[in-house]
Amino acid sequence: MTMLRRSARSAQRTGPSREALRLVKVSKTYGSGDGAVTALDGVSLSLARGTFTAVMGPSGSGKSTLLQCAAGLDRPDGGIVTVDGAEMTGGTETELTKFRRRRIGFVFQQYNLLDTLTVAQNTVLPLRLAGRRVDGRRAQEVLTAVGLGDRLGHRPDQLSGGQRLRVAIARALVTEPAVIFADEPTGALDTRSARDVLRLLRETVRVHGRTVVMVTHDPVAASYADSVLFLADGRLAGELPAPTVDAVAERLAHLGDDVRTAV
Repeated sequence: MTMLRRSARSAQRTGPSREALRLVKVSKTYGSGDGAVTALDGVSLSLARGTFTAVMGPSGSGKSTLLQCAAGLDRPDGGIVTVDGAEMTGGTETELTKFRRRRIGFVFQQYNLLDTLTVAQNTVLPLRLAGRRVDGRRAQEVLTAVGLGDRLGHRPDQLSGGQRLRVAIARALVTEPAVIFADEPTGALDTRSARDVLRLLRETVRVHGRTVVMVTHDPVAASYADSVLFLADGRLAGELPAPTVDAVAERLAHLGDDVRTAV
């Protein structure tokens, strides 16, 4: 039994882990032979609960693959992923699906809302899929908190892009996950809507105590996070606490100068 497996079992006995997410030497390669592309090259990191982390890097740096492997949407070729003290790597697809539904929330740029369902129905859909009890009052509270308390019966095509993204955030919150992953959540929004959504994600951390990991290419979006992790060539290339727009832009401009294997 590995040390990580022991710590996961200990966390289950004593309560939630203070560590929301841990990756240990996670690697991922696409293709084979001369055409093989290493998307992640032995990435290790640790994120505390109740933090907002942005992940940045140039195209092809591995940031989207990092999110997909950390969120259980793709399986790494090697390494260990632990969420809230429980190991996610290994197991069957059914077990992985149950793990995601219990511990992980998703906010994606495409929203992934069902056009035939109302705002309220879209919000509680993950609970229904997981066979969990649906608390309508709780769902309404969450939707009110994200500014959609008066849109419960609307359908996605009756909402703006920013409002649809708010539904996606409410849907992630209502399951009370250990970690919420957001993939370029503001990429398709206008400046005002993007700012509102970023404030909402930050509030999700500070008010609701959730842990948010956001992939973004935008220094303004990254400045809303507590810290920024930089990736280059599939490896961690540094960390920037308390980021500002100028500091993020400066670091991105020199990202290839000092690639490290760990933060």
